[in-house]
Amino acid sequence: MASVKLAGTVSDSIVDGAGLRYTIFTQGCPHHCPGCHNPKTHDFRGGREMDTQALLAHVLENPLLTGVTLSGGEPFCQAAPLASLAREVHEHGMDVWAYTGYTLEYLQGQNERAVDALLDEVDVLVDGAYEEAERDLTLPFRGSRNQRVIDMKKTRELNEIVLWGEM
Repeated sequence: MASVKLAGTVSDSIVDGAGLRYTIFTQGCPHHCPGCHNPKTHDFRGGREMDTQALLAHVLENPLLTGVTLSGGEPFCQAAPLASLAREVHEHGMDVWAYTGYTLEYLQGQNERAVDALLDEVDVLVDGAYEEAERDLTLPFRGSRNQRVIDMKKTRELNEIVLWGEM
C-alpha cells in the first residue's frame, strides 16, 4: 500500500478547480514562493502520512464530488503514490486537477517514470510558480498571471499546450 505525506485536506472545495472537489494538500515544497498562501506546507519534515486507500475512501464518501485536486506543497514531489491515487479516482468517474510550481515543460523534461505517470493521470494542470508581482485575484483557479491552467487531455491529443476553456 502506498502512502502520501499530507498537510491536510478539504472535503468540499469550489475554489481548487471546476466543480465540487476534494482537495489534497501535500506536505513538502522546494519552491518557497514569496507570498505563498500555504507556507506551512513547505517543510518536508511536517505533515502526516496517510494511506492512499484510506484517502480514496474519504473521497468516495461524498457522491456529489466531481473530482480531486492535488495541491501543495508540491504534488510532484510525491508523484508515484499520487499517480496511483489519481488512477483510482478516474476509475470512479471523477477528474483530477493538479497544482505545481513547476512548468509542464520542466516536468516533461525530467523523464522520470513517476512524474510521467502522474502527468498521464492529470486532466487539468495549473503550472508555474506563484509570482507575487503577477498576483491577480480575478483569475479563475490561479493566483498569478504567469500561471497556466492547462487542459492536459487536449494537450496530449494535439501534442501542444492547450489552455483549459479554450477551443
